[in-house]
Amino acid sequence: MNRKSRIAFGPGAASMILIVVVLSMSILGILALMSARSDVRLSHRAVEVTRAVYALQNASERHLAELSGLAADIAKNPGEDPEGQWEKRLPDGMTMDGDTISWEETDGVRTLFCAVRVEDQGIRMITRRLTASTEETWN
Repeated sequence: MNRKSRIAFGPGAASMILIVVVLSMSILGILALMSARSDVRLSHRAVEVTRAVYALQNASERHLAELSGLAADIAKNPGEDPEGQWEKRLPDGMTMDGDTISWEETDGVRTLFCAVRVEDQGIRMITRRLTASTEETWN
């Protein structure tokens, strides 16, 4: 009375399992490729942003060096109106408000705002602020 039923898989079942495994591996491979492409694009954008920010920093440091030279020159020859000398000899694009000199470096998308304070010993950086408009860059 004990009946044992035997389940037999024919060649069709093995073929179906093989097809499912191959399709699953293909889909995982395609997803990995898409993820790698996205990572490459993101890395290139990060490199572009880093280069642009360092270019702005470099321009800012050049202007800061120019102001340091100007401060040394004014300290050597103070004259009767040192503040007036500053305003007359400031490079283009720089403004002086009291004892603070400010300027902006921009590349169209990012803007680096810099400000220094004129002191007896020379100049001292007080502000360096980077702002960016991301809509054009990321869309």
